[in-house]
Amino acid sequence: MEKTTTLLHRLDELNAIGVALSNERDIDRLLEIILIAAKRITHADAGTLYLMESEQQVLKFEIIRNDSLGIALGGTTGNPITFFPVKLYDEAGKPNHQMVVAYAALNGITINIPDAYSAEGYDFSGTKAFDKKTGYRSTSFLTVPMRNHENETIGVLQLINAEKRADPDIARPDGQQDKQDDIIIPFSAADQHLVESLASQAAIALTNRRLIKQMEDLFESFINLINAAIDDKSPYTGGHCERVPVLTMLLAEAASRTNTGPLKDFVMTDKDRYELKIAGLLHDCGKVTTPVHVVDKATKLHTLFDRIHLIDERFEILKRDAEIAMLREMLEAKGEQTKAHVQQAWALRCQQLDADRNFLRHCNIGAEKMPPEDQERVQQIAQYRWRNAAGEEADFLSADEVENLTIRAGTLTAAERKIINHHIEVTITMLESLPWPKHLKNAPEYAGGHHERMDGKGYPRGLTRDQMSVQARVMGIADIFEALTAKDRPYKKGKTLTESLHILGQFRLNGHIDPDLFDIFVRDKVYLAYAQQFMDAAQVDEVDESKIPGYVP
Repeated sequence: MEKTTTLLHRLDELNAIGVALSNERDIDRLLEIILIAAKRITHADAGTLYLMESEQQVLKFEIIRNDSLGIALGGTTGNPITFFPVKLYDEAGKPNHQMVVAYAALNGITINIPDAYSAEGYDFSGTKAFDKKTGYRSTSFLTVPMRNHENETIGVLQLINAEKRADPDIARPDGQQDKQDDIIIPFSAADQHLVESLASQAAIALTNRRLIKQMEDLFESFINLINAAIDDKSPYTGGHCERVPVLTMLLAEAASRTNTGPLKDFVMTDKDRYELKIAGLLHDCGKVTTPVHVVDKATKLHTLFDRIHLIDERFEILKRDAEIAMLREMLEAKGEQTKAHVQQAWALRCQQLDADRNFLRHCNIGAEKMPPEDQERVQQIAQYRWRNAAGEEADFLSADEVENLTIRAGTLTAAERKIINHHIEVTITMLESLPWPKHLKNAPEYAGGHHERMDGKGYPRGLTRDQMSVQARVMGIADIFEALTAKDRPYKKGKTLTESLHILGQFRLNGHIDPDLFDIFVRDKVYLAYAQQFMDAAQVDEVDESKIPGYVP
């Protein structure tokens, strides 16, 4: 009756272990659970868990435990294992049947040895050397292969020295008697069956965890593939998809740490962090559809190439025509004074054309603000007349060229900006079409909200602050700050910390960004942590936080 009760208890414990194995996500902790559980249900004093490295054809030490010697290596302990892996084949390619763990792995069978010192057919020289060095006595061994659903060995579970705790009258294998705690016995048939069952459950749990990890890695690799395609299209914004997720996580972690203010209840679990990370990586995936000439528009006249050179040629044509007209007038002129007047007028005309050409070259470079008088001068130059390739008289600048050269800020026309902005709609459409698992279901909302504003004037959905998650608001700040400080844009220089925080502070005041997150961004110096990773030293100036608009230290 007592043995039946003990067996039922161990079966219940095995079931509980199975539940624990299925719930554990961290592989290191999972491996520890496997080994510690096996030691506990068999009363083993020590044990080692090996994992198969198929490509190298070796068994790698992953977890080592020895209670008597106080040894705990590998796993979550932080203590590295320095032992060399166990080779499964020798130099000639023959299977290594001398080592117990190698034999069990290669043949997929359990090996139960009552006493290593009297066992035949296996090489225990390493074990004996260890015992001699430490004073330990390695006696009984239970070596069980861990096989997955495809009947492949993925690891080996080896237990050492079963301890007798129920019946002190049973002798040790050497025939001697000792006190209960010192009795080392062979692993019983029941022990073997239980560990084989545990090894089977463990192999399934480990395989599932590995498959999940592989799927996660594949998913992230696919995301990186999309970002690489975007980067390849636009080398100028190549780092944007890398930097925004980093800054997003920096600010989100700072918000999660805060214990005062409106965001004191905002906390993130590991699942929340992963979900936000994925959203950050995908926040601009829609740019894969954005035309290259719009994304890479370095100057106002840039399409597939910078059309300023076409205008340069027109100026040369005007100067040539002016010279021809001057020479004709010189032929018809009477007197030196008249000729001198003609030459002077021609020289002044050339000077004016050169000045106008330089002016348009300057206008072609994007700026934060183009003065109205400069826009008016472009309109005046556009009215010059010239003869095109067909010999027809035409306006010096086309309507499209005038529109581009008079762009008030940046390099994009209203139509081109609409094309750029459309990427967020594509992003949302792409992400909402995916069958997201439960723990990632919010990723489309996080990624799709980074161009919204707190006052509802953003795009594409015109959401207000109350309609957005904290994570989406975090990403909005990260996207703006990265753009302000980015040094790889062709149309602007990367701003300093002071300049960027001043603009961000203005955005706080005008309802563009979340005020509470902005305060955390400054108070916790998230901006500085980001700057130290991604900004040039010349941009990282001394920030006077008291002068940041809207921020009260």
